[in-house]
Amino acid sequence: MSKLNIKPLADRVVVTPLEAETKTASGIIIPDTAKEKPQKGTVAAVGPGTKDDPITVKVGDTVLYGKYAGTELKLDGTDYLIMRESDILAIV
Repeated sequence: MSKLNIKPLADRVVVTPLEAETKTASGIIIPDTAKEKPQKGTVAAVGPGTKDDPITVKVGDTVLYGKYAGTELKLDGTDYLIMRESDILAIV
């Protein structure tokens, strides 16, 4: 992954969403119109945190986040999500 030219502020985190599944466990191919938004991604950048709440995730962590969490951003042809650390549900 190339150097990300964005530095999130406070408790914000930049996440690169993982690709949506193209095939079910039983082998059925899912068409583009039926794919769900992924809820799993890799942390690309983190902010410095706040005085009261330091950041607990680090760059490279794989995380689970809420279905409607974050703001979508497209930078240099890559999709990213910017969200608060509190929108992250778990580190995988």
